[in-house]
Amino acid sequence: MNPGAWLLGASTIFREVVRHLLRRPVVGCAVFARTKDGRVLLIRRGDSGGWALPGGTLEWGETLVESARRELEEEAGVTEARLGRLVGVYSRPDRDPRFHAVTVVVEAEIGEPTRPPVNPLEILEARLFEQSALPEPLSHNMSAMLEDAFGGVTRFE
Repeated sequence: MNPGAWLLGASTIFREVVRHLLRRPVVGCAVFARTKDGRVLLIRRGDSGGWALPGGTLEWGETLVESARRELEEEAGVTEARLGRLVGVYSRPDRDPRFHAVTVVVEAEIGEPTRPPVNPLEILEARLFEQSALPEPLSHNMSAMLEDAFGGVTRFE
């Protein structure tokens, strides 16, 4: 077979595979994390500069529980976390401006952060807020997630 034809064929197949892979929703988690005294943990994102719940995409071979714990540690330096109630599953295609994300939100009781975020380009800072002093609106349409968490609502959309 002609090397040019083989390369063209391989590149066509590769583009088709990538097109299908990238047109699938991305699954991730976010954590509504509070300390025992009720302060809420938020992270400030490097891409938007906005505040958000800590979380991210599920890695290959990882459970949602493992992902939630990993994201808390990487993004906010939280090593003590007791995961609790499922707040909801958020899958509206227009919720996240970057891609179609399916986000599973869980509650957690946490200890205070013990170190800064692992990647300071991705996460600028992590901070604990009193409920009365939360920044608004949250980045990536996470305000509804926060409202549901505070209201004890479980959403499936």
